[in-house]
Amino acid sequence: MTEDPLPEKARAERLIRIGQPPRDRGELLRKLVWILPWLVFLGAPVQDLLADHHTTAATTAGWVGLLAFTGIYLAVVFRTMGRPYSGWLVGAMVAVLWVLAVALALSLGDSWLGLFVYVSVTCGVTLPLRAAYWTIPLTTAAMMLAGWFVDDLDEAWGLFLIVLLVGYSMTGVRQLVRTTVELRKARATVAQLAANEERLRLARDLHDLLGHSLSLITLKSELAGRMLPDHPDKAAQQVADIEQVSRQALVDVREAVTGYRRPRLAGELAGAQVALTAAGVIADLPTEPDLTTVTEDSESALAWALREAITNVVRHSGAQRCVVELVRRQTLDGPMLELSVEDNGSGGSGKGPGNGLTGLTERLEKAGGTLEATRLKHGFRLVARVPAGASLTAADVGSPA
Repeated sequence: MTEDPLPEKARAERLIRIGQPPRDRGELLRKLVWILPWLVFLGAPVQDLLADHHTTAATTAGWVGLLAFTGIYLAVVFRTMGRPYSGWLVGAMVAVLWVLAVALALSLGDSWLGLFVYVSVTCGVTLPLRAAYWTIPLTTAAMMLAGWFVDDLDEAWGLFLIVLLVGYSMTGVRQLVRTTVELRKARATVAQLAANEERLRLARDLHDLLGHSLSLITLKSELAGRMLPDHPDKAAQQVADIEQVSRQALVDVREAVTGYRRPRLAGELAGAQVALTAAGVIADLPTEPDLTTVTEDSESALAWALREAITNVVRHSGAQRCVVELVRRQTLDGPMLELSVEDNGSGGSGKGPGNGLTGLTERLEKAGGTLEATRLKHGFRLVARVPAGASLTAADVGSPA
């Protein structure tokens, strides 16, 4: 695609930091902003301590316990987002949180039952899945017993589903983050393997194209050198052969490079999906286009048309939605493959066809196709058609590719 790749690259760079330690103060603050709003359940314990319902010793112990609980919770959860503690230390910290929640709730009343929400979250985020699956319901049961002990089962029942479900939801979030990170690593590996395979293919093709020609040129050059003193006419013939071989090698290299540079429709569709998504445009695109009987020149022309159309949508249209259709049609000129790109934007500047559309029209005409650009009441439609090769049956006419 021809759009600026920097915004997409920056967006991917921001997203890939999920599950990784902060690199600077800005990332540290963003991660804290994500965590701190979830401390809302600490409001009830704070109000309880500020209401002066307890003795001075109990209030002091409550503040110390609350600060210790919050500090341990933030430490273990925040480190899990970057460089986690070792397994035994995580288990010990979860156990301390569990004991503090039970002790504070039993000693200071029902206002402290909300601490079990954080214990459940910590179990879901930090513990191995097998351990989390039984510690979360155990934490919920402990919260219910504490509510029964302080004679406030209504409050406990109000938190029952929250404590139970938030823990299990955190296990799902953790698995999602882990899967996302692994998927990005896999995509990077696949891209690297594809690049390596392309380099090997290029090296193999260049060897096949030039190996024989360069060997022949070398041999004839040696022959010409030996013939030059005594048989200049034969040496001249060898030089002429060298010129012919080198010209043919140059033609072969140019054809190979043209093949490498020729855009493919499947690749352009994938690029269009990425470009439209990055621009915030809802994309409706076909998948796996049927290009049987379509020549390389026709496919290349359609790929250029798609690239130009998507570039215009992203840069100039201001559209919220873009629909791409690929359809085979039977026309009076024979079977045609039709590419339609329609958006609901402003339709561009309105100053007539630009250089892009003019060049695209010429490219399609060389492939035996046509181009139509139509301004709609709310949007713009570009339709490119190229010959589809073999004739279509009646059942194929108008069917999507």
